[in-house]
Amino acid sequence: MSERAAPHYCPYCGDEDLMPHEGDGESGSGYAWACLSCVRVFRVKFIGLRSAAFGGGSDGGRTATDGNA
Repeated sequence: MSERAAPHYCPYCGDEDLMPHEGDGESGSGYAWACLSCVRVFRVKFIGLRSAAFGGGSDGGRTATDGNA
């Protein structure tokens, strides 16, 4: 797996004109990306997988607010 995975679009404006924001890489914080369209700098960080994604829940993936329970 690559240490730097590129986002496909800006989470603020949706534009695809992104470039790495160099000199701002903190260990464990993810890398910063600059959107050339809306002039924002943001980070994308992978936290982990939910345990429910592995079928650990017994409710079949439903929640009490589904209206289907």
